[in-house]
Amino acid sequence: MMDNLLTDLRQQFPADRIQESASAKAAFQSDGLTAFAVQPRAIIVPRTSDEVVQAVQWCNKHSVPFVARGSGTSLSGGSLPHAEGIVIALNRLNRILSVDLPNRLAVVEPGVINSKLTTAVEHAGLYYAPDPSSQHVCTIGGNVAFNSGGAHCLKYGMTSNHVMAMKMVLGDGEVLQVGPRMGEPLGPDLLGLMVGSEGLLGIALEITVKLMPKPESFHTVLAGYRSLQDAGAAVATIISSGLLPAAMEIMDHLSMQAATAGVGATYPAGVAAVLIVELDGSQEAVAEERILLDRLLAETGATEVIVAANAEERASIWKGRKSVFSAVGRLTPDFIVQDGVVPRSKLGYALQRIEELSQAAGIPVANVFHAGDGNLHPLIMFDGRKAGELHRSEELAAQIVQLCIDLGGSITGEHGVGMEKRQFLAGMFDEASIECMRRVRLACDPLEISNRGKMFPDAEAPSLGMYGLHPLEAAGIASRM
Repeated sequence: MMDNLLTDLRQQFPADRIQESASAKAAFQSDGLTAFAVQPRAIIVPRTSDEVVQAVQWCNKHSVPFVARGSGTSLSGGSLPHAEGIVIALNRLNRILSVDLPNRLAVVEPGVINSKLTTAVEHAGLYYAPDPSSQHVCTIGGNVAFNSGGAHCLKYGMTSNHVMAMKMVLGDGEVLQVGPRMGEPLGPDLLGLMVGSEGLLGIALEITVKLMPKPESFHTVLAGYRSLQDAGAAVATIISSGLLPAAMEIMDHLSMQAATAGVGATYPAGVAAVLIVELDGSQEAVAEERILLDRLLAETGATEVIVAANAEERASIWKGRKSVFSAVGRLTPDFIVQDGVVPRSKLGYALQRIEELSQAAGIPVANVFHAGDGNLHPLIMFDGRKAGELHRSEELAAQIVQLCIDLGGSITGEHGVGMEKRQFLAGMFDEASIECMRRVRLACDPLEISNRGKMFPDAEAPSLGMYGLHPLEAAGIASRM
C-alpha cells in the first residue's frame, strides 16, 4: 500500500524534491534526542510554501503521517519521523520575505536560521531577541513550534512574545492566517494557540516577527560562587530586589569544564559555579543598575566578579555559556538534556536535590540553565556502550522531571514534550484539560497525521521509555544509536 502511495507521490513533485536513498533517510532519522532513530519512508524537500501545502494535502488525502523538520535541533524527539510517514524538510524555505524597518517587523519563511535574521537587520540598529543556544543553526520555524526561549528570555520573553502573525497550513490541508500583523488581536488568541503546539496542528509557512532596537549599553558580569546552591540563592535575591537583568545564567563546575575544553573559555579558579548576569538599556539606566548589582553580588557571597570590559569580552562570556550543550561531548560519550522548570524561590533546593539524585545514581550531572526563570537544563552524562547505563540515566532523568512537578514547576520550559516527556503530561494536567487539548488538535487535524505520536500520553508512538525496552524497539521500528 505505502509503496503504491510513494509511486503516486513521485508523480506529484519534481524528482529533486523527493529523497528516498538510505543516506537521506539516515540523515533524517533522529533529531537532537539521538537516543532513538526512526527512518521515514521518504523525505520531501519543498522549495515554496505552495509545495508545502501540496505535500500536506497529499498526506491528508492518503492518511499518511508527516513530520515537519528544520535543522533537527529539537532535544525532546519533537521531529522524530514516523516509520510509515514522510518528513517535510523546510530548510530550503529560508528567505527573509520582507523587512519593515519603520514598524520594526520582518516576515520570514520557517527555514530561516535564527541568528541570520539579526545579521540582516543589524545595519539598522535592530535585532531579533529570542536567542536559543543553538541560534546559529536552529530555524525560526522550529523556534515557533516549541516556543523557544534563550538566555535573554528573562527580560524579553519567549518566541511567542515576538511572533505577530503567521500564515500556516493545518494538518487537514487548510491554509489560514492567524494573528494581526499590527495592532491588537480580536477574538480567540489563535496565534498563541499555534506557537508552541509542537507541530501537532500544522506547519508555519510565513512568520511575521517583531524586531527590537539594539540596547545602547551592556554590562555583563561573571560571578564565581563556592557552591551551586549559593549561586541559585543569589538569583532569588537579585530578582526580589526589583532588578530585572536582561539575562541570568548559571553554570556548574562540569559545565565550565566542558566550555573550557570546547571553546577555550576561562573561569575563576576554585569556584563550584558561576552566575552570568547581563544588564542592558540606556547608559544612564545601566550605570544605576550596575551599582545595585555590585552590592547584591557582594551580599550573596560572590568570591570573584569578572566584568566584560568590551564587546569582545562580552561575546567570550556568552560563547562559553552557549557552547555547553555541544561541548559536553568532550567529557562524555552520551548525555541526556532535561528541560524542567521550578519556581525561582525553590531553585537552590532543586539544585541540591539534583546533586543528591546524581550521587545516589552514581551518574554525573552537569548543570547549566536559565536561572532567571528557573528553567533547568541538567545534562545527564553516561556511556551508552556500557550495558544498562542508558536505562539508569533515563531513570535519573525521570526523577528530575518528577522533582520539577513536585515543586510546582513544569516538565518543560522550551524544549517541548515531544516523545521524551509524554508520560509526565498527566502529572501537569488533569484528564479534562488533556481531553480539551485533544479536541483542539482534532479540529485542526482530524486524522492526527501532523507529527503523529507526540506529546499525548497514549498516542500511537509510545514515549521514550524511562524503564526498560522502548516499545518502538520491541516492534523493530526504532533503534538506539
